Amino acid sequence: MTRSSAAAKRPSGGLPPGLLIRLGRLVWTTLWRAMMARLAPSDRTGAYVRPAGQFRGVIGAHGPYPPEAGRYRLYVGLGCPWAHRTLVVRALKGLEEAIGVSVVQPSPEAGGWVLERPEEGCRSLAQLYALARPGYTGRATVPVLWDTRTRAIVNNESAEIIVILDGEFNEFARRPDLELYPAELRETIDRWNEKTYHSVNNGVYRCGFAQTQEAYDRAIEELFTALDTLDAALETRRYLCGERVTLADVRLFTTLFRFDIAYHGLFKCNRRRIRDYRNLGAYLRDLYQLAGVAGTCDAESVKRDYYGNLFPLNPGGIVPAGPDPANLNEPHGRERLGALAGGLDEIA
Repeated sequence: MTRSSAAAKRPSGGLPPGLLIRLGRLVWTTLWRAMMARLAPSDRTGAYVRPAGQFRGVIGAHGPYPPEAGRYRLYVGLGCPWAHRTLVVRALKGLEEAIGVSVVQPSPEAGGWVLERPEEGCRSLAQLYALARPGYTGRATVPVLWDTRTRAIVNNESAEIIVILDGEFNEFARRPDLELYPAELRETIDRWNEKTYHSVNNGVYRCGFAQTQEAYDRAIEELFTALDTLDAALETRRYLCGERVTLADVRLFTTLFRFDIAYHGLFKCNRRRIRDYRNLGAYLRDLYQLAGVAGTCDAESVKRDYYGNLFPLNPGGIVPAGPDPANLNEPHGRERLGALAGGLDEIA
């Protein structure tokens, strides 16, 4: 049999020979684990462990960072839920004129976030971190609350930045009377934050970044148990703490907004979509429709940043066409559970 006739009889479709498959799987798994170790550090069970922020300064009249309009700047990635929290609070409080925003883009080739244009002599977020702290070798993450006067990072922990934005810039806010972290509700807010952070906010990442089946199974069970609990709680209350929106809602919202867009598919959180929940789905639409919030939401950036840039989870880089976020403008019907304090529903 000639070589040409043998080639003619060789199947043109189907999988390559088994040996090639086994070799490819070995090589890809080895490379995948190496990339995941950098992208998503894990414990001995393969469960994702989120590193804590390294810059934990505060804004205050008697400290090194007094509240001033125009002095501070937020560095954010539009796809990032943690950075999105700061944009939502900035919009709800009406701080757009007092606190500027710079948008960074994820770049797998650069190994991190890059600036749309050079700022402070920097082209990447890593360079900005090094400018603030020479010799810094940790993770360069968003959000960043930056002091333009001293060229320093005040804080890079989203949970703390949103408390700062809510309480320390009221003299420059268009809606200073809106309290998202009121003293009388702080204990309740903190309890909700504790419940939602591990299982939901970080839970979706624990699913998507799990490096063993055991770690994934544990995370997915905790995630949907928490979502079921939230859906039941929202049956009789408009927001997590009652009739007024709080930071607990803001922190949950940015995860829910991304859930059907990215986490359901890419992160394997696919038991149910948020829109399949009667109360959680309507709650998401309610928050999305608050004045100024929709303007902080960029579904296309979310899809591009997750599907297009998380190479270990989506090697082909193919960005899906859906879902269509237009459903978030549909009526939510949650007014029956109580009016929002401060009249945000009526603000244009």
